Amino acid sequence: MKISYNWLKQFIKLPEDAEKTGELLTDLGLEVEGISNFQSVKGGLEGVVVGHVLSCDPHPNADRLQLTKIHLGNGEEVQIVCGAPNIATGQKVPVATVGTVLYDEKGESWEIKKGKIRGEASLGMVCSEKELGLGQSHEGILVMSDDLVPGTPVAEIFEVENDEVFEIGLTPNRADAMSHWGVARDLKAGYQQQGQVMELITPSVSSFHVDNRSLKIQIKVEDSNLAPRYCGVTLSDVKVEESPKWLRNRLKAIGLSPKNNVVDATNYVMHELGQPLHAFDAGKIAGNEINVKTLEAGTRFVTLDGEERELHKEDLMICDAEKPLCIAGVFGGQNSGVTENTTQVFLESAYFNPVSVRKTAKRHGLNTDASFRFERGIDPNSVEYALKRAALLIKEIAGAEITSDIDDLYPKKIEDFQVFLTFDKVNKLIGENLQEETIKSILASLEIRVNNVTETGMGLTIPSYRVDVQRESDVIEEILRVYGYNNIKFGEKLKLSVANSTRFEDYKIQNIIAGQLIGQGFYETMSNSLTTSAYHELSEEIKDEYQVSMLNPLSKDLSVLRQSMLFSGLETISYNLNRKREHIKIFEFGKTYHSYVSGREENKHLALFVSGKRAAESWNSTPGNGSFFYFKGIVEGIFEKLGIQNLSVKSGKSDVFSEALQLNSKKAKLVEFGTVRKSILKKFDIEQEVLFADFNWDAILKTARTSTTVFRSIPKYPAMRRDFALLLDQKTTYEEIEQIARQTEKKLLKNVNLFDVYEGDNLPEGKKSYAVSFTFQDENKTLTDKQVDKLMGKLQYRFEKELNAELR
Repeated sequence: MKISYNWLKQFIKLPEDAEKTGELLTDLGLEVEGISNFQSVKGGLEGVVVGHVLSCDPHPNADRLQLTKIHLGNGEEVQIVCGAPNIATGQKVPVATVGTVLYDEKGESWEIKKGKIRGEASLGMVCSEKELGLGQSHEGILVMSDDLVPGTPVAEIFEVENDEVFEIGLTPNRADAMSHWGVARDLKAGYQQQGQVMELITPSVSSFHVDNRSLKIQIKVEDSNLAPRYCGVTLSDVKVEESPKWLRNRLKAIGLSPKNNVVDATNYVMHELGQPLHAFDAGKIAGNEINVKTLEAGTRFVTLDGEERELHKEDLMICDAEKPLCIAGVFGGQNSGVTENTTQVFLESAYFNPVSVRKTAKRHGLNTDASFRFERGIDPNSVEYALKRAALLIKEIAGAEITSDIDDLYPKKIEDFQVFLTFDKVNKLIGENLQEETIKSILASLEIRVNNVTETGMGLTIPSYRVDVQRESDVIEEILRVYGYNNIKFGEKLKLSVANSTRFEDYKIQNIIAGQLIGQGFYETMSNSLTTSAYHELSEEIKDEYQVSMLNPLSKDLSVLRQSMLFSGLETISYNLNRKREHIKIFEFGKTYHSYVSGREENKHLALFVSGKRAAESWNSTPGNGSFFYFKGIVEGIFEKLGIQNLSVKSGKSDVFSEALQLNSKKAKLVEFGTVRKSILKKFDIEQEVLFADFNWDAILKTARTSTTVFRSIPKYPAMRRDFALLLDQKTTYEEIEQIARQTEKKLLKNVNLFDVYEGDNLPEGKKSYAVSFTFQDENKTLTDKQVDKLMGKLQYRFEKELNAELR
C-alpha cells in the first residue's frame, strides 16, 4: 500500500524527515518496505529557468532554424539554435541549460549538452510543453508571462510537487490503516507515546447542505445482512473534465492514473478516509431507482473492463428498475459509469458484508481497491461522513449542486465491541509491569474508550473501525505495539521448560527415515494438498462422495483436498521428465483428506517414487533401472530401520497397480507398493515405468512404539547353504515356498532366498523354474552335512507333496 507523505501532512503536523516517520510506522506494526521519491514532473524541471529572448535572427546555414540570444539572469547571455516557428524577440521562454536532464514520454532521460548545429554554437534548449512534461503541445515553444524575471526556476512557476511515498506492507488484519487518515491516527498515537502531542486534523463536512431537491433516487435494500448500511445522494449540473493539478498529483503519487474530476474525487476520498465510493451516471439509472439485491444464477453482466461475467446466485448487485449496474463493492458496470457527457451523478457510499464481497471477488478473479477494503472490513460509522466529503469535493471541482437529501438505510446499527482488560493479563503477556496511567494514555491515543476501572482491570469500548480488536489479547497487542517492542526490557535469567519426549515422536522418526532415503539417493518433495476433482476418474478408491471440496477454489485444478499421495507425485515426475530429468527417486511425508459419513479424516502417509535408473550414470558402472525387487528392498529397509519385524506379505488389490504387494502387521496394513498402471501414467504423459509405495504412517508410528528391539550375540559357528532348482506350476508363488520351508524347520533355517526365475524354452507347458537357496545355522554347534541333508530331504518331500514340485 502506498502512502504519500505530503498527504499525511494534511492530517497531522509531521517532521520533515520522512525516514524517522517511516521508522516509527514500522515500530507501530505498519512496516515500511521502502520510501520512494515522487515528482509531479519527472526530473523536477531542475536546470530549467526563465529566459528573455534578446534577439532572433535566421540561421546562416539553415532556412528553418533561428539563431537566438537569450538572457538567463545575473547578466548571463547564451546563444541557442531554435527551430520553433513561434519564437520571437522579447518573449519569456523556458530554457533548459547545459547539463539539464529531461525525460521523454517513456521515462527515458537525455541530457542537454554544448553543441554545434549547422556550424553555430548552441548552449541550451528552448522547450515546449511536451519536452518539459507539462502538457502535450509540441507545435512550438512554451511562451510564458511577460512579467517573469529571467533566471527564475521554472519549477517555482509551475509548482512542481516533490513528495516521498511510503510502501507499507500492510498485514490483512489492519483494515483501519488502509487510508491516509488511518495511518495518521497511528502516527498520532506513536508520537504521543514519545511525548509529542499532535492534533489530528480531519476534513470538515460542516458546509454540506442540499442546494435543491430536483433529483430523487429511490433506494431499496433487499438483504440487509449483505448490505448492512447503504447511503446515496445525487448531484446535478456536473461538469466532467480534467481534475485540478493538486488532485492529479495526489493520485499520481500513490500510483493511480487520473480519469476525470468525478471519478478522481471518489478515488481520492477512498485513499484519504478508507471508504470506497462509486459514482453512477444518474441519467442511466432506469426508473430513478436503486435496488441492492442478488440476481438469478447465470445472469450475464458486462463489467468496466469489457468482460462478460456469469453471476452467482450469492453475488450482491446494485441494480436499477430494469438491469444490473454494478457488482457491489467489487467492480462497476460498463454502461453505468461517469463519462464526459454525464451531467447528473448518483453517489454511493456503503458498508457491505466482508465475507460476501470476498467470495464474489474470488469467484470472478477481481481484485480492486474497493474490494481490498470491503473484504477486510471498513468502518460502518464513516459511511455517511465519507459520502458528504466526496459530495463536497465534487461540488467544488465540478461545479455541481447537491440535489437530494442523503438517503441512509441503516436498519440495525453495528455496535462497538466491548472488552474487559485485566491488568494481570497485560503484565503477563507483555512481560513487564506497565503503569495504569500508561495503559490509559495508550488506549486513549488509540480512541479506545475506558468505560470503568476496577482493581483488576478496565471495561473498554473498541471503536468500530478496529474490526481486528475483539479479544483481550488483541487489546494487549495494541498496547504493546504503541508502547514499543523495543522498550521491553529483557531480564538476565531466561526461564523455560524442557518438554519430555520419547524417541518415537513423529518428527524424530520422520528424520530417521528421511536420512536413510536421502542416503539412498532420494530427494524429498512437498506437494500441494489441493488438487483437481478429476482424479477420482482414475481410481475407484478416490470416490467423489468422499472428497473435501473447497468453498471458494482458486481454480478447478485446486478445488479439492487430495485423497491419495499418488497423483501429486506423478505430477512431480511429469514435471521433471518434461525438463529432461529422467531418473527420479523422490519421497514425501504428507496427508490425505476424506469426508466420510462419520466425519472428516486426515491420514498421514509416506510416499516413495522411483522411475528410471536407480543411480547416476558413471564411466565405471552401468546402473540398472529401478526394478520391482530393488524397490521392495528399499521398502523393507525402512521397516528394518524402525525395528518392525514379522510382517505378513499379501498381493496388492489396488486398481492403480499392475502388480503390487502389501506388508501388514497383525492389526493394520502398513504399506502397499508396486508398479503403477500404464493407463494411469498415460494421463500424465509418462512413458517410463513408475514404482510407487504408499506407507500408512499413522499405523507405522503405532507399530514402531510397540515393537521391541532384540539384541543377539554374533553366532560363533558357521552357516551352511543348500540350493534347490524347483520345477513348479505357473500359479505357484514364492510366498508358498517360503511358508512351507519355515513351517518345516523353525529353529535352524535362518534364511530363504529366491535367486533365479526361468520361464521359457525346454520347460513343459504351464511350468516355471525357481532357484531357491536355504541357509541353516546352529548357534550352539557346527552343523554336519548329514544334518543339513536330512533337513533338505524334508523340504523336498513337502514341496513335492504340497506344490507338485520337481527337482531339476
